[in-house]
Amino acid sequence: MIQPVKEKIILGIDPGTTIMGYGVLRVTGTKPEMIAMGVIDLRKFANHYLKLRHIHERVLSIIESYLPDELAIEAPFFGKNVQSMLKLGRAQGVAMAVALSRDIPIAEYAPLKIKMAITGNGQASKEQVADMLQRMLHLPKADMPAFTDATDALAAAYCHFLQMGRPVVEKGYHGWKDFIAKNPDRVK
Repeated sequence: MIQPVKEKIILGIDPGTTIMGYGVLRVTGTKPEMIAMGVIDLRKFANHYLKLRHIHERVLSIIESYLPDELAIEAPFFGKNVQSMLKLGRAQGVAMAVALSRDIPIAEYAPLKIKMAITGNGQASKEQVADMLQRMLHLPKADMPAFTDATDALAAAYCHFLQMGRPVVEKGYHGWKDFIAKNPDRVK
């Protein structure tokens, strides 16, 4: 009896408070294929809370459109500006909360790990990551987005695809209780 080829949809998100990238990867058996890539443009919102509401609405819409099985999200890197980090963490949290509300498992990857998985160089530029994705997924130049936030999100999804065959994923969450148990320092 021939086993059916399993399909999995991975949503990748590159969190941002100005531009948030997303990429959707379909994995059929062991073959990945990009099915969507774009950005959530938050520049028109002056109020941070309106940005968060828009992130919630758009991520929910993307989830309802593509029905991902898993979410791969880039972990914020630590910057010098505490206010910027707080706002970025909130944006990431809203996207994660939407996924958790739909029982979508989450895997979080450090930017260095994503770059290393895609290019073999943890210090690669955003343009180098985009170029490698274009080649690996056979994307026409015309399909490449203007914003590298979109390709960064697709890179998170592709990094997760590469990890699927490996037993250890950086941080996987299977609901709020699991998130709290694995992050006691982030929840008070």
